Amino acid sequence: MRAFLPASLLAVLSLGAAAPAAAADMSNPLAEHVRMVNQRFEDPSVALAEGYTPISCTDGVGGAVTGVQYVNAGYLKEGMPAMARPQALRYEPRDDGSLALVAIEYITFKGPASLEGQPYHYVTAPNRYGLVPFYDLLVWAGEPNPRGVFADKTPNFTCEPARGK
Repeated sequence: MRAFLPASLLAVLSLGAAAPAAAADMSNPLAEHVRMVNQRFEDPSVALAEGYTPISCTDGVGGAVTGVQYVNAGYLKEGMPAMARPQALRYEPRDDGSLALVAIEYITFKGPASLEGQPYHYVTAPNRYGLVPFYDLLVWAGEPNPRGVFADKTPNFTCEPARGK
């Protein structure tokens, strides 16, 4: 049984997990807590210094965009994610070449899992990634998502600025 995900599979991973649609609520206490403890990652160089590896911006199924993901493979090996040590970070490429932190992603292979009462989304096996079952929680803690603070996808951004660089 695998205890971790290769970074290349993680980029695809986030395309399949789906959370129920809900109105955006950036005042959600959990989203605020996640935002506060991970504020340092607003600067992508901090993510690099802490062992995250960037994965190119990816257009997903049905127009969903993963953004530029920074993945920490070491954290994927841990049993339960710690709020201040997320497994992945999602950045939106901007026209000026900068990256804006938009979401924090927690992934575990042990569950059922929840973070401060918010359940993770369970992804069964077999799945299109060829992975064992896992649990995933995406928190839009940097930018509002009209589909909801825990939705997997957003219609709000594109990879176009990253392609031009």
